[in-house]
Parts: sequence; C-alpha cells; structure tokens
Amino acid sequence: MSSSDPNRLVVFDTTLRDGEQSPGAALDVNEKVEIAHALEELGVDVIEAGFPISSPGDFRAVQRISQEIRNCVICGLTRANPKDIDVAAEALRGAARPRIHTGLGVSEVHVRHKLRTTPEEALERGVAAVKHAKTYVEDVQYYTEDAGRAEPEYLYRVLEAVITAGATVVNIPDTTGYTTPDEFGALLRGVMENVPNIHRATVSVHCHNDLGMATANTLAGVANGARQAEVTINGLGERAGNTSLEEVVMALKTRHDLLGLETGINTRHIYPVSRLVSQLTGMPVQPNKAIVGANAFAHSSGIHQDGVLKERTTYEIINPRDVGVPDSEIVLSARSGRAGLRHRLAELGYTLDEGQFEKVYDRFLEVADKKKTVDTRDLETIVADEVQIFFEETYHLEQVQVSCGDHSIPTATVRIRDAEGQVFCDADHGAGPVDAVYRAINRVIGEPNELIEFSIQAVTEGIDAVGRVTIRIQADEPVEENGVERNVFSGRGSDTDIVVASAKAYMFALNRLIAARREAQAS
Repeated sequence: MSSSDPNRLVVFDTTLRDGEQSPGAALDVNEKVEIAHALEELGVDVIEAGFPISSPGDFRAVQRISQEIRNCVICGLTRANPKDIDVAAEALRGAARPRIHTGLGVSEVHVRHKLRTTPEEALERGVAAVKHAKTYVEDVQYYTEDAGRAEPEYLYRVLEAVITAGATVVNIPDTTGYTTPDEFGALLRGVMENVPNIHRATVSVHCHNDLGMATANTLAGVANGARQAEVTINGLGERAGNTSLEEVVMALKTRHDLLGLETGINTRHIYPVSRLVSQLTGMPVQPNKAIVGANAFAHSSGIHQDGVLKERTTYEIINPRDVGVPDSEIVLSARSGRAGLRHRLAELGYTLDEGQFEKVYDRFLEVADKKKTVDTRDLETIVADEVQIFFEETYHLEQVQVSCGDHSIPTATVRIRDAEGQVFCDADHGAGPVDAVYRAINRVIGEPNELIEFSIQAVTEGIDAVGRVTIRIQADEPVEENGVERNVFSGRGSDTDIVVASAKAYMFALNRLIAARREAQAS
C-alpha cells in the first residue's frame, strides 16, 4: 500500500515476522492467524506475515493469512534471490493485496563481510530481485539493510536503481539501532533530496531499539519525509526489539500539532491487541512500558493523584480510554450472572461462541468464589487461559495439593486425566512447593525436559490477586514444529493460588510439546 496522501502514515506491522524473532516468542500457525485478525481489526495497513522460505510453518502461516485477511496488504519477506521470491509469491497467491519484501545490505560491513561481494554486484543483485518480484506482484518493497551505517552516496544509488526497476516502497532500516534521531533524520532528509526518482516510491523506516531510540528515530524519519513506519506490538523483535506500534501511533495522535500526520489505527484496540500478543508469545509487558504497561496510567504520588483527580490532563497526556485501557472500577461478582459477564466480555471486544463462553463462565465462577470480585484484568486472563489455546490438550490437570513449610519437606500430589479419560494420581517432594508439583507431574507424564525460565506476575492488586505464571521448558530432543526444529516451549497459567498457576503453566508447556511431537510424527 502506497500512501498518496502526504498527511497519512502507512502502518506496517512486522510482529509476525521480525517480532517473532524475539528469543522464545515462536508462534504456531493458528496463533499467527489469530494475531493477524486482531491486527486487521486494529487497522494496520500492512501485515508482514512471515518469511515463507524459512520453514514450512512460516509458508503455511503466510498462506493462511493471505487467504483470510482481506483488508490489509499481506507481505512476505525474502532474500534477494529467485527461489526465495518464487516461494513467497506462492504463499501470497491468495492475498487480496500481496507484497513481496526483498533486499540486501548496503553498509560496507554487510556488503563485504556478510554478502562477500562488491557494492556494484550487490546493486545488480538487488535490481534483478526487484524485477523478478515484479513478475509476480505489482507491489514490491526493497530493504536496504543496515542503511544507518551505510555510505549515503551508495545508498542513494541503490535506491534510485531499485525504484527504476519497479520498487513501489523503499525501506531505510536502522538495523542495529546504531543511529541517533538527529543522524537518522538527516539520513532520511538526504534520501529525499538526493534520489531523483524518490517521489515514485513510498519511503519506509524500520528501526531497532538497541540504544533505546527506536521510536525517536522512527519519528525523526517520519518528520523528514518517510510515509511508512515499520513497527511491532509491544516493541517485540530481535535483541532489544523493534519500534513499538503503540508508541508511534500515540505520539502522532498526541503531538498532531507537531507532525500533522494521521494513521488508520483504531487506537481503542491497542491495549487488547497488546494483551493478546503478550499472552500468545509468553512475553510479559514490562509494567513501565509506555502506553500499554500496567503502570502507564497509574499514579502513586500524592501530588499526582491530587492533580489527576482535579483535572486528568495535569499528569495524563493520553486518555486511557483512547488506547482501550479498561476502567478498572468495573468489577463483577459471582452474582453478576451470565448476562452480566457476557455484556462485559462484549464491551472488552471478545466474541465467544457458546462453548467458549461456558468455559469462561465456569472459570469466572471459580475465581469469583475465591476473590469475591473479578475485574477486567482478571477477565482477560481467564479468556486467555480458557479460549486462546491452539493445540489439542493431551493431559488435563484436575487437582493439585501441596504440603510445605519451613520445618517440613515440600510435598505435592497431583491428579491428571489423559485424552482417553483415564485418571492418574501421583506424588513427589522437592526443594519447594512448585518444584514438588513439577516433579509429581513428571512422574505421571514422563516427558523429559528442563525448566529454563519461570516468572510470576500479579494480574491485579491486593492479597487475593490472580497470579499469572509464564515458563519455558527445554525438551531433551528437538521437536519439528511447523517445519522448524524447536526444543523450547512456553507455557502460561493463572490462579489465585500461585502454586496452582505454576502447575497450569507447566501443563500448558508440556501439552504444547506433546502436541508438537505428535504432529511431527504424523507428518
């Protein structure tokens, strides 16, 4: 999608491609499709759905997203070679508006050491790649990798050549997060002034956050002529991450007086999409994260509280409702009934079928009995646990019981039901209650693995808060999942009892591992 309106910024979301490259953030095909639908509803212009040649799983994800998403440009990444482009074109064949994204490095370190070629040969390969992609699609985007460290004159030559060859979008990335806003803004200004045919293409910026300046650099690029911003939800991405969609969009909206640009984003969907991506990737959002963090609209200072109560804008430059942050004062109890719960879920943007709703309702009653009132963040966690699961559960945890204390041996008993309905009960002891539970579960399931990461967060405030546990386990032997060998699987679980939440998270990860192993054996 090229923006013909100089006051309109195209939002290019690469959560499903670059964002998924965050260590431990791998998504399966169904999870990618779920996020793609949420991005479409959010209003992004372009979804970079994956790197089709990288794996059969990525190919299937791009293929399904191309078939199901009709209101966004669907983009597939390639290297600058014919086979990559052929495979991407095949994956994108069902898309209403397909785009192939190809390119090569332009900095000396990339050309000489990564590509091991000469600048002239790299330029020729890039031009050939664009021409080949144009035989499949009209919309071709070219990335000049590591442009932030390139010689400007060479960058200008490459851009002019690929636009002449047919590129409709040219991507100027700060691949390593090296530049400062002044430098990156000057680089974009130089591109706009020194590439004779630059008006024939949309100029895009893609910034990384290695020095914490991704959003600032993106805005500097936009201020100097870029009309597409490449972003991810929650700033997911390799190393320190990419530019955050929510930060760029809300900066443009809040400082419209300064930049004067519009996007097509429905900002009220930002918070729900942030939660969805966090839950499906198993990557928690840090509390002090701008726009979507738990503390983004919290005020603990007495001076701040007094000011906000008198006039919100004294300390809040963004209305929380503008980004979909729910009103935490709205709470439900066990007496709210199905109608009250259904109404609140609809307000939060959840569309559940009858079976899904009943599962959520049953879990809601369990939580309400334990903590009396259930607020929005509790509901989000319940829906994530009960509905947002995209694999078949082999084992179901029915009961956990623990005994522990400073003068006793932590001991756990678990009762687990398998897919055939057979119930197993076993017990073990460990260094602590969670260790004892995991050992007891291992005695029943017997799937060799190592716990490599464990984190716990309170979903809400108070002594009766729901706790959310996120873990990662490493299988003894790699498992081929969606065409890629993986040995790390994430799990999540929540409960007012953190030991039970830990058990649910472990069962989630084990079931995911077993499902991947079963699928690999079937294929």
